[in-house]
Amino acid sequence: MNELERLISRIVDRVNVNLREPAFDVEPYVLGAVPTDQFAKFYAFYGVTDHHPFHFQFCNSSLAGSYFLGKCFVDHSVLYKTDVRGDELKRKGDLFVSHGLKIPLHDDEVIRIKDSWLIKNLVHNNSHDPESPEEFTVRNTVSMHYANIHGAPVEGCFIGPYATVDLTTLRNCIVGAYSYVQTGELVHRHVVAGRIWIRAGDAFEFNYRYPPEVLRKYVSLVPGQKPQGEMIEFVESRKHEFERLFQVFTKETETKVPRNTALSRYTVVKGETEIGENVLVAHRAYLEDAKLGKGANAQENCYIIRSQLEGFNVTAHGGKIIHAHMGKKVFVGFNSFLRGTPENRLKVGEGCIIMPHTIMDLEEPLEIPPNYLVWGYIRNGRDLESHAIAMDELARVHGFVELGSMRFEGSGKECVKALRHRIEHILEENGAFFESDAKKGHAQKNRSINYNIVQPHPEGARKGIYPCMDIRP
Repeated sequence: MNELERLISRIVDRVNVNLREPAFDVEPYVLGAVPTDQFAKFYAFYGVTDHHPFHFQFCNSSLAGSYFLGKCFVDHSVLYKTDVRGDELKRKGDLFVSHGLKIPLHDDEVIRIKDSWLIKNLVHNNSHDPESPEEFTVRNTVSMHYANIHGAPVEGCFIGPYATVDLTTLRNCIVGAYSYVQTGELVHRHVVAGRIWIRAGDAFEFNYRYPPEVLRKYVSLVPGQKPQGEMIEFVESRKHEFERLFQVFTKETETKVPRNTALSRYTVVKGETEIGENVLVAHRAYLEDAKLGKGANAQENCYIIRSQLEGFNVTAHGGKIIHAHMGKKVFVGFNSFLRGTPENRLKVGEGCIIMPHTIMDLEEPLEIPPNYLVWGYIRNGRDLESHAIAMDELARVHGFVELGSMRFEGSGKECVKALRHRIEHILEENGAFFESDAKKGHAQKNRSINYNIVQPHPEGARKGIYPCMDIRP
């Protein structure tokens, strides 16, 4: 057994100790998920800018193909093609507001990953845990393909493929494949696969659960096997396009990029693609015959194919839009899969909110009116009737409403207000409203980044393990 195998075994044991009640064994999900030879094939890299304080510490870890920005410490962990983007970490002196209290930060916040296995993950935002405002921690956790850990400190957890943990502290939890959780805090909970669960204290709660047969079609995970389903196949069929990006360290794009727009050099750009002002296109995004209007964004692992975004659109981490026309200020949530065809195009009206983990796989042309909230599994107009509600109608709800498999309880007015507020915040953070050197965001700050690479041991007992490094300004 070499050092990498020992490291993986140690991570499995630590996570299993946390998940001993109920007895959940992560080993079948980890072993064989990535052939060990792969960990020595890809370099890791980190970004340096004038806008983000940086400090990187890597020790006894494997970081193949992973990217880091901001302040990130990784110890005794395996990260494979994972993006750790710390461009929204809190700064020393900032006030962290929680339950009416204003907590001053005594130091810059750090993303600290320890004793964890993350494969093709996205770690972003900042800690929303009032008990650890200076540390965004991922500890003793196994997180599978294309999961998002977003503003969510986690400890002792298993997170399934295409799952998202959003602004929620997790301790000793299991989150099933393609589940989305935004509840503030969970301890010793098992969130079943395909559950979309949003809870905002006593204000409101939204629940939806995918039928098992739908999950099996699009994303599923069986112990001892790699994740399967059409969403996995969709991404895997295009991975060779990304491999070309990593074969060369410098790359010139033929796409015209406006002065206040950020287009990552690790983005695939194909066909007749147009990118407007104040646009953010993040790492591992995929654009093909795409038109992104002013203030739009495509975040990590997003695919925009033969589609138009009118402007000020948010396409959250992992969102996929194919053969669609999106009106202004349309929000597409995490890991949503919106697939039209040339004959069955999707049109989404201005101001709509597509909830995280929504699947639209069209068998007929579909148009969604402006200012609708949409969720779940939609193939045609009949499905839309039980998977959408007008914002004005939702705002009038005070109590309980059930529509198909969706259940909402609480204040619809507060729900609409919270969703709208978050979208405005995301647009502001991404620099969509930048003008005359005011309201600068990621689209402007991430435009000029230098990338430095780090390499693992190529052979021997430590093959695939990276040397310990402490990188400072």
